[in-house]
Amino acid sequence: MDYSLDLYTYRVSYMDPPSFRVSPRAEYLQEVGRELMIPCQAHGDPSPNITWSKVGSAPRSPFTVLSNGSLLLRPLSKDHQGAWECYATNRVATVSTGTMILVLGTSPHAVTAVSVDPGVNHANVSWEPGFDGGYTQKFTVWVKPTTRGKHEWSSLPVPTSKSSLLVTGLQAATSYQFSVLPQNKLGSGPFSEIVTVRMLAAPTDPPTVVTVSVPPPTSLSVNRTAVGVLLQWSSPPVQSPPITAFVLQARQEKGEWVTLDGAVDVNATEMIVQGLTRDSSYELRLLSCRDKSISGPSESVSISTQGMEMYPAPPSLLAFVPEPLLAGVIAGVCFLFVAIILSLVTACVMSHRRERRRRKRRDATITDVQRAVVSSMSPPVSAAPSADGCTTQDYMHTDRYHDCP
Repeated sequence: MDYSLDLYTYRVSYMDPPSFRVSPRAEYLQEVGRELMIPCQAHGDPSPNITWSKVGSAPRSPFTVLSNGSLLLRPLSKDHQGAWECYATNRVATVSTGTMILVLGTSPHAVTAVSVDPGVNHANVSWEPGFDGGYTQKFTVWVKPTTRGKHEWSSLPVPTSKSSLLVTGLQAATSYQFSVLPQNKLGSGPFSEIVTVRMLAAPTDPPTVVTVSVPPPTSLSVNRTAVGVLLQWSSPPVQSPPITAFVLQARQEKGEWVTLDGAVDVNATEMIVQGLTRDSSYELRLLSCRDKSISGPSESVSISTQGMEMYPAPPSLLAFVPEPLLAGVIAGVCFLFVAIILSLVTACVMSHRRERRRRKRRDATITDVQRAVVSSMSPPVSAAPSADGCTTQDYMHTDRYHDCP
């Protein structure tokens, strides 16, 4: 029997996946225009390759990855701000670690997560603020009907430190566009994405008023709080069939009652009143709804929103004037004002000249009269002889101490 031994040689290679030896910090803050270097080193077998990339859109400003794996940003620009990832790659695996770069001394960054909650005549706009660039930022909500031109936006200022605004005075069943603009002491940031929302339609079938079978809420009270006007009440006794909702109404200075919320939760006993304007006085009341029936009103309570910054200021007349028309009116008024001033100056100059000519003519007339008077008062020069045989002319041309020849 033939016994043979086959020998096989196996070569085993041991490789290690990358692991970070030096990782970047979670966050870096640096002023714009300066240099920022962020370390990132890894080891493994084979030796890993280090790369960097910005999360999301790639930066328009240049960046450099050094031979030791560090990220060099020189000069640092606003475009560098955001999340960055450091990747270590070899034949075994790829691992990554992240950091956040915040650039100071710039205009604010765009807001995110813009949300619009529509009502019938109002909409609640909220958003997540972006980085403020190192300075306090404020916001402005821009709104326009979708059918208007791209230059016909209206702007509404947002109270400081707020990231939401209740926009009132909108038309029911109308589509609107909303955008938010951040600003700080260095300028304005980019507009947010435009959000298009359609307002709810007004009820077409008004409820029948029945004042006996459906009782309204009772014991209404109202108070000013840090977040707005707080209205509280006591629910009416349990009804059969049950009450389905409450209706909140308000009016200003004995005016007409306006419905602010037609679907208040029947289980609620308090709410922050929306849809008011700052520096105004209101009366508030509640009604109960059951299907298509509505109760009589509860007793009303009064409240003032004087100085309450969470509510928008009452719209002024200029807010409804298109900007091109307003600019034209201002230019016309300025032109009229300048024309009036020029007319007055011209009139003064002409009047001064006429007065000078009149004074010259008067002075000339007075001189002529004076000459005439002097001429008439002088004695006539006579050539008649005197008693001694000399004429007056002879005396005028002869020495007074000598006889007439």
